[in-house]
Amino acid sequence: MNFLDLLHQAERQNGSLLCVGLDPDPAKFPLDWAGNAGKIYDFCATMVDATADLVLAFKPQMAYFSAHRAENQLERLIAHIRRTAPDVPIILDAKRGDIGNTAEQYALEAFERYGADAVTLSPFMGFDSIQPYLKYHDKGAFLLCRTSNPGGDDFQTLRLSGVLGTPLLYEHIAQLAQCSWNLNGQLGLVVGATYPAEIEQVRVLAPTLPLLIPGVGAQGGHAMATVRAGWRGIVDKAGQSLSTAPIIVNSSRAILYASAGENFAQAARLEAMNTRDVLRTACQTVAQLHQN
Repeated sequence: MNFLDLLHQAERQNGSLLCVGLDPDPAKFPLDWAGNAGKIYDFCATMVDATADLVLAFKPQMAYFSAHRAENQLERLIAHIRRTAPDVPIILDAKRGDIGNTAEQYALEAFERYGADAVTLSPFMGFDSIQPYLKYHDKGAFLLCRTSNPGGDDFQTLRLSGVLGTPLLYEHIAQLAQCSWNLNGQLGLVVGATYPAEIEQVRVLAPTLPLLIPGVGAQGGHAMATVRAGWRGIVDKAGQSLSTAPIIVNSSRAILYASAGENFAQAARLEAMNTRDVLRTACQTVAQLHQN
């Protein structure tokens, strides 16, 4: 199966739009693991085991591993996810952006070394920085489009006077990803939950693409506003959402660090379950609005 097939299968199986971001910060680890970078695998594997039946995807963030010389722990973690949650896709959050042979090496790293199902990319250097990833036809690539950080305004909302229709930069990226760049139907977009109006605009311009939406939880994004803006689909008689235009709603810190005590795994599961259920309820509400 390709990445989109995996995504739809995980949504049906787990009834979820939730992605758990695996951003291991040893300083925040519980109990006697605190400060021990050698426990990155153990901490993340515990989070995976606690939430695997509740999620649409897992998203390990590359910098949290490489900063602690824990790339080997990341390889072990992805192998663990494959064993324990084989139907849950893995998005490597690397935000790579380079051209030529270097981009080919980054693609090999993401898809062959780590075995990720998708990767996040910066499109700033143009299509030839994206193309090497598209040679892996069963993999996905999410382009940074309208990010949740305040500094995104520095470039993403600039108007492109030399482009037909004078779109904002993030709108132009959405149009390229929906159309001319999306050679094999592999592209998605990263849009922040803190900007629901922009999510809605991206959805208009990219009506079929999967959207990876960080920012729900610790960053303050609102689940209902996010689903209303970006999700398109139906809810079946069993209450399960079936996306025609999927969204992957990421939460990291709110789940990973729900507790620093002995109950840290149970607290993470409860937070993930609550977030999944809020998103599920939002889908039901949005589906009813579209029917009326």
